[in-house]
Amino acid sequence: MNYEEAKVAFSSLFAHEMSDAKMREFLMSIKLDKFTSTESIAAAAEVMKANSIDLPIDEATRERALDIVGTGGDKIGSFNISSTAALLASSCGATVAKHGSRSVTSKSGSADMFEALGVRLDLSIQQSAKLLEESGFTFMFAQNHHPAMRFIMPIRKSIPEKTIFNILGPLTNPAGVKKFMLGVFDRAFVPKILEALEINGATSAMVVSSEEGMDEISISGVTYASQLRDGVSHEFIIDPQEYGIKKMPLQAIMGGNAKENAHILTQIFDESATDAQRDIVLINTAASLMVDGLARDMQDGLEMAREALGNKRAKKKLKQIIEVSQKL
Repeated sequence: MNYEEAKVAFSSLFAHEMSDAKMREFLMSIKLDKFTSTESIAAAAEVMKANSIDLPIDEATRERALDIVGTGGDKIGSFNISSTAALLASSCGATVAKHGSRSVTSKSGSADMFEALGVRLDLSIQQSAKLLEESGFTFMFAQNHHPAMRFIMPIRKSIPEKTIFNILGPLTNPAGVKKFMLGVFDRAFVPKILEALEINGATSAMVVSSEEGMDEISISGVTYASQLRDGVSHEFIIDPQEYGIKKMPLQAIMGGNAKENAHILTQIFDESATDAQRDIVLINTAASLMVDGLARDMQDGLEMAREALGNKRAKKKLKQIIEVSQKL
């Protein structure tokens, strides 16, 4: 399908004009593999976003806002790295509008961990916007913003193979952010998702996938990346060892349930975590700060992130976010 054909088909899907059988047939017809077209991804994301409920923020905040997110589906079992990096980036001055949900393929989705930390998930959409305004960070619980998914999700869950919906969530941020640090489980999608983000209005973005299939920048090997900056996109490889980060096995960054992952996060912010847990968050935060424009390069971003841990700014930011969410 080209862009317009995909847009028509997905508009019909989201308008609930397809029977359950037709919906299932349609989703199964768009195989999620290296042949999935960029046009289909971009069109599906545009339609899904058009059928969502936007976060009511002003245009200046929207232009500043950044999302740090992974598609999930890597089945690695790591702790909530992108969510931890999102909080650390916020403490460095980034305006972070994080979009996420409960676990689908892991023991702890971003929503599960934020809930375990004490961040309220039952905020109204207006309260979520207020949290962003007051703290520079908000978590947008996907189920509150995508009502049309209620009738699509049961069909999606009935299909054993991955569908296009396995990658759409991170492309449909309800705050309409223009800046993305996005991880995906398969390197074949790295340039495609970057192009889809650009088609749909992103101004700055980095899409990453590690050689082990992690939807983050890895410290166990190299990571394949594609970045959009100043209207130009380019592909490159990130080797953490070039930045003085020691190579560690995947086992060193394994996580657990929401409570366990929240504990890892607080240990990182208390500077009592393992080197591997800290370092994987540092390098993902550094890349996020590059995308945001706060850091000149990866090394600059690493220094900023380390400073935010060392002077306890990250710990204070987390406390502020929890307290503001609890009082709203």
